[in-house]
Amino acid sequence: GVMVISLLLPLLSLSLLSFLFNLVDRKPNALVQVAVIDPREQYLVSHACTEIVEGSRDPLFLTGVTFPPEYPASPETLVKLTVYDVRDKARDNSSFLGSATFSVSDLLRSKDDQLTLNLRSSDGVLAVGTVLVSRVNMGEMEEGDMDHITADVQQCTLVCESSQGTQNDKDNSPLTGAVFKNPVCKVYKFQTVDSKWMLVREQMEECTLSFSIPRQLLHLYIQEDMRRIQELRDLGELSPHWDNLRKEVIGRYGQVIAAYQETLAELNKITGPSFKPSCSKAQRYLEFIPINLHTQRMRVTCPRQTDAFYDVITVGAPAAHFQGFKGGGLQRLLSRHEAEKKSFSTAYQCIYYSPEHTAKAQEVLHSVGHLQPLISGLADQLLQAAQQHSMSGLREALKTLAGKTEQFVHALKDELVKSALLALHAAQPGYVTKNQNQTLPGHQGHSHQDHPSPSQRGQQGQSPPQNPGHSPGQPSATDSPVVVCNNVDGGSQTAPIREDGQAPLKRQDSIPCHKEYDEEEWDRVWADVAKSLNCVIAMVDKLQEQEPINNNQEQLIPKQVLADVITSHNPEGDWREQLCPLVVRLKECVAEVVVRARRAMTFVLLQEAACSIPQGLFLKQRRDVVFSQALAALACGFVMRLYAGMEDKGFLKQLHQVGLVAQFESLLSTYSEEIGMLEDMEVGISDLHRVAFKITQAKTDNPCDLQPVVIGRRDHYTVEVPLPRLAFQTLPHEIKEGKALQVYPVLFNVGINEQQTIADRFGDISLQERINQRNFEILDSYYKSLSDKVPSECLPCFQTQTDLKDLLGTLGQNVVTKKRKNVEILWLAGTICRRLNGIRFTSCKSAKDRTSMSVTLEQCALLRDEHQLNKDYFIRALDCMRREGCRIENVQKNIKCRKYAFNMLQLMAFPKIYRPPEGTYGKVDS
Repeated sequence: GVMVISLLLPLLSLSLLSFLFNLVDRKPNALVQVAVIDPREQYLVSHACTEIVEGSRDPLFLTGVTFPPEYPASPETLVKLTVYDVRDKARDNSSFLGSATFSVSDLLRSKDDQLTLNLRSSDGVLAVGTVLVSRVNMGEMEEGDMDHITADVQQCTLVCESSQGTQNDKDNSPLTGAVFKNPVCKVYKFQTVDSKWMLVREQMEECTLSFSIPRQLLHLYIQEDMRRIQELRDLGELSPHWDNLRKEVIGRYGQVIAAYQETLAELNKITGPSFKPSCSKAQRYLEFIPINLHTQRMRVTCPRQTDAFYDVITVGAPAAHFQGFKGGGLQRLLSRHEAEKKSFSTAYQCIYYSPEHTAKAQEVLHSVGHLQPLISGLADQLLQAAQQHSMSGLREALKTLAGKTEQFVHALKDELVKSALLALHAAQPGYVTKNQNQTLPGHQGHSHQDHPSPSQRGQQGQSPPQNPGHSPGQPSATDSPVVVCNNVDGGSQTAPIREDGQAPLKRQDSIPCHKEYDEEEWDRVWADVAKSLNCVIAMVDKLQEQEPINNNQEQLIPKQVLADVITSHNPEGDWREQLCPLVVRLKECVAEVVVRARRAMTFVLLQEAACSIPQGLFLKQRRDVVFSQALAALACGFVMRLYAGMEDKGFLKQLHQVGLVAQFESLLSTYSEEIGMLEDMEVGISDLHRVAFKITQAKTDNPCDLQPVVIGRRDHYTVEVPLPRLAFQTLPHEIKEGKALQVYPVLFNVGINEQQTIADRFGDISLQERINQRNFEILDSYYKSLSDKVPSECLPCFQTQTDLKDLLGTLGQNVVTKKRKNVEILWLAGTICRRLNGIRFTSCKSAKDRTSMSVTLEQCALLRDEHQLNKDYFIRALDCMRREGCRIENVQKNIKCRKYAFNMLQLMAFPKIYRPPEGTYGKVDS
């Protein structure tokens, strides 16, 4: 018989053939264990083993054995191969057949990179077989090499090739070890339909972003909430009711900040592995960390073909495991809370603001904070150009200034700002209404009572106020001129001194405490910005008219003559002197608007927070947790995809013109706790649309300078990905200029376990159906946008010729078809994602068991469809990967046991193709 196995060392690949004699009375179930002997230490270390080949005297082993690059192998290192007959796989009952030992130097010195050894009995005397060991370089295979090959010579580090097959090994590149760590490699040899052989290597790695992204987010969360507290304090003096609410909200924010600071301090203490094992998913201090985040790459080498690469990121479903799922997940909790908030707004005497209004308030706050310094800087540039008497510089600066100012005005031209200013005015001490009789009973002087929002008017049966700033109705018979509300003593309309003898309150903000608030004042304030800009534009036009010399002549005239001409045509003095008052006025108007808008929007957020206490802040924390896990996974996937596509011009064009699709495959059931996980995951993945990426040039090639950096706030984050200078210089101009790169997250879920069987027959699967249908629409929309902007030549080539449009059509039919455990949805979505140059993710509760079944199935399907894997080898290849591949190593890393967490009853409910081989599963703590 013939026995074939393979090994992968940092510098060599070994293929082993053994001729076994008839040592047993039956055909053995052969397995080979590989151990290493360090000649200096003189002890044997068990390293790896092959799969079991059942009932064969000439077993052909498809699984190879690999050594990581940091493994201390030397020419003197000894490798021992031991062959066993496995009698009972479930109980690991086996008997010894024979062994052989060789050194690495023996192979390196051998003729034609081949070594022939004897396989001997336990006493070392009897030769029971012959072993042939050969050395082969992956990526250098010729057709003649196929007789004796099985594995890979490359070091097990991240290689930066395109998944479309261009070979680009950069073993010593700074990219390889900066973000991805602790590689685990496995190699296989599979037969193709034309009886040739292919080499397949799996490589699984941890990602430093598992911890670095959550740490950065926690820091940003803390900063944002501290800013919010300061903004609330900057609202100035409020009536007792609103002041108490403000204090309560600030107190709640303080609790969140303290909790986040404590979590961040604990995370900063952690060293060691760069992943969170599944058994730690409910630990409090690790709740922001994604579960079991790993990358996995499959590399395929075939004779006379370019190597192909297929990547997937595996991660536990982003969910708040520490907080639990008794009340459901985010999707359900947020919907319920939004309905309850309307009644809370009445109880807390607040205006009810919808999520859209709240988002708009946050957007305005960000816009004014972002645009004001830009406008101020551009105004200074304008004055500098005026001082230099550069009309071209003046025009260029003015054009940019005008654009940003118009953008600023447009951002504030919103009824929400106007109504919020009125509400804030009514919440301040000294708020005046025209008629005491018209003041509503209960709590006086609050904006929601005198000026209810449309939703409240409908609830309370009130009609809109007849005049802005006034309560509805006619003056009373006494015609009392004023009524001062908000629990402040009454005062005269006109007297500058209050009745309590104190001077009037100093204006703590730019919103005056008028006895009657002028609702049109806000329109005038922001309109003053536009008027000031027009004055600046008019002055620049005037200066240009006074300037008789065109730009071409300026260079020909001596400076002194030019200065005399300018002075003679500018009797009022220097250009800067003429522009300066107008520019100062523009900056003052912008500053005035910023102060008003910032306080108005802060008051909106105060009311939203007040009527959300305490549930709203708990939900915000839950959403922060889930988003942190999702963003860490997305950033990992984006970096891996970017590294792989650095030399693919079509991919880079697609990246900056349209963006990438990020397709999350989920295997969660829609039953019990997992439905809560899926509800969390749906919101977390959806929230990723608020994320953009930018590529930057790293300061140095040091790994610490190549770590992605997160900036922004909760409603929009940017992940900056640094690249070494040489790599950065090869990118398209648009990317180097800092263009924001978009990612389009989509989620498809199909439950496959026994809980899904219950849900399908007796439960509710509407959540899964809605998720799949909604995300199909997003994916279809992305494809249409891509088709319009990027030529099809930019997309990767695959052997399967099915048109992308047809694949999408089939997926669209499947998501609306009533079919139990329709895993074809996942297969189609994954195929479409790869065809679209997208980023592939696979998830279940812990990314350990069901995820492993899915990843190995997808890899074998790719070998079958793209590399002509022989159909007789499909199930064997699948079992090899599941029994001895990277996924069983992932299980070992998580729970210190090489068993998938399935039992026989559970597996009976699984689709057959998702069931692991016998002996690889059992009852374990997961």
